[in-house]
Amino acid sequence: MSTPSIDRAAHIKHLAELIHDVDVAMMTTIARDGRLVSRPLGTQEVEFDGDLWFATGRNSDKVAEITANPQVNVSYASTSKNSYLSVAGRASIVNDRAKIDELWSPAMKLFFPGGKDDPDLCLIRVEVDSAEYWDGPGSIFGKALYIALTAVTNDPASLSENERFEL
Repeated sequence: MSTPSIDRAAHIKHLAELIHDVDVAMMTTIARDGRLVSRPLGTQEVEFDGDLWFATGRNSDKVAEITANPQVNVSYASTSKNSYLSVAGRASIVNDRAKIDELWSPAMKLFFPGGKDDPDLCLIRVEVDSAEYWDGPGSIFGKALYIALTAVTNDPASLSENERFEL
């Protein structure tokens, strides 16, 4: 019998593997009028420990939306790995200059010309509550086998994995 802490650690490790090398995520927030709004954001390079980090502009609509309603969804898609991930969690706005220094990368200068000291730069931290993923064969051979086996068995899940879990 596994314990919740072991399950959590295993889920976090698996999510980290699925997220790795996916440069852009789509973050969905809830607008003031109740509409769902999705935007592309680059996940900051940091070891995934149950929190996702993103850089953004302090005066952006998404900051106002998160402040009003912190429930967000973040989705990842990797067609090359044939894996897809949907993460739900609570977002918060972080203005900690030490954390900004830790996560700063030269590529961010494109969006924040003032560098890591740009007064508009802040971070979004998403504490992951739950996730669901779909993970299929990633190689060309694996995809061909998946298509062939699906056609023969009429079972698209025969070589893929789908799981939903709480963190």
